Amino acid sequence: MRDEEARPFREPGSATVDDFERLDLRVGRILSAEPFPEARRPAYRLQVDFGPGGVRRSSAQLPGTYPDPTALVGRLVVAVVNFRPRRIAGFVSEVLVLGALPADGRIPLLGVDDGANPGDPIG
Repeated sequence: MRDEEARPFREPGSATVDDFERLDLRVGRILSAEPFPEARRPAYRLQVDFGPGGVRRSSAQLPGTYPDPTALVGRLVVAVVNFRPRRIAGFVSEVLVLGALPADGRIPLLGVDDGANPGDPIG
């Protein structure tokens, strides 16, 4: 059972548009995905291209959903790019790639339709 499984919907009005606007959400394209054996939970080290925002790194707990990391390469994703970097087992994760958190423990990534480009803002 995952912590997210029990997460209730938050009360209407508990966040504002200003809260949302403080997040810098961008489209990125995964350039590489490789196993990250040093992480406590199974994860991949990702390199994600954000166009004019450059290439940034992320640690993502995706092996349970995507057992073949090469299947992620080329995929457009949504990420938060303005959180502080986090050090995870000696690796600096610079962005948070977003996914759904279903009760079964998988983490399906949020997708982006054709027509979006790396670096495009989400709003």
